[in-house]
Amino acid sequence: MRFLSIILISLGLATAVPAAETGPTITVTGRGEVAAAPDMATITLGVTSQARTAGVAMDEASVATAAILKTLEGAGIAPRDMQTSELSLDPVWSNRGATNGEAPRIEGFVARNTLRVRVRELDRLGTVLDDVLEVGANTFRGLSFGLQQPEPLTDQARTAAVADAQRKAALIAGAAGVTLGPVLSISESGGVSPQPVMMEAARAAVPVAAGEVSLSATVTMVFALGE
Repeated sequence: MRFLSIILISLGLATAVPAAETGPTITVTGRGEVAAAPDMATITLGVTSQARTAGVAMDEASVATAAILKTLEGAGIAPRDMQTSELSLDPVWSNRGATNGEAPRIEGFVARNTLRVRVRELDRLGTVLDDVLEVGANTFRGLSFGLQQPEPLTDQARTAAVADAQRKAALIAGAAGVTLGPVLSISESGGVSPQPVMMEAARAAVPVAAGEVSLSATVTMVFALGE
């Protein structure tokens, strides 16, 4: 037992040595953000149809959705930029809150078909929205702007995040009266986060304002400290 205790104590000393050799450190988090004009929009829209029977409700929604897809194709939207995001069929109940003991009953059905569409030519966005409304789209879930090639701005955001972390580390070290040593580790926290502008659109040739989109990055850096 004594021999085992000596081994454990020795192991504890061995693991403590590197921490002592490392010396004092400082850990800081830096954030960088870069903004630019968007060159792409993503719209979510679709069709909601209600009828007495499930088949009729779904058929009506399907016909309108087919017209929307054809209109989008005619507007130059590629198949890869159109995707069904929701397809549902739900009963419409009556007497669900009745207190007279009468059982609830189904009086109809609601069918929904929702599409997510990318528009890569922003100057045609208003016209595209107007066209799909004309052929039967009656559900609009919003609009977001983005970038088709975000990588260059992403790298700029990362560079700015590193510079921000270095600035903070130098400021804190200077205030503490110690010198800032080399970087011991650096990691990206949560990756790069795009911040798209979200907005709603209105009828009548649908005027929209693209504004800007921003990309942000966060890094965590550990620096050695001198005396």
